[in-house]
Amino acid sequence: MNGLTVRWSLADAAAGVADELRTYVAETSHAKFTGMSGLRFKTWRMVEGEWFEGCYVFVSDEARRAFQETFTAGAAEAPGSKIIGSSPVLIEECHIVAVAEGWDGFQATPRG
Repeated sequence: MNGLTVRWSLADAAAGVADELRTYVAETSHAKFTGMSGLRFKTWRMVEGEWFEGCYVFVSDEARRAFQETFTAGAAEAPGSKIIGSSPVLIEECHIVAVAEGWDGFQATPRG
């Protein structure tokens, strides 16, 4: 599977940015990526005060490449960059070896 990781540093971000990011994901970003053609799934991860990250898994290398090229070209203006106040520190393609779904199933909601 074709993956992409986009990470921002939160080391110099303003106070309250973690809550702003949670709200943005819940109210806007989750809906934007739900049902997106070429995307298998996306997860949003964060360690407050350290980093915020989007992890994407695409159906093909072509889908990943197209998204990565578009995102990279506008990374400085991406909503995450605007909220955090800086561009991503990492945009990295990767190979997802496997995904396992646990007994309790997958929860696809913007707030957990």
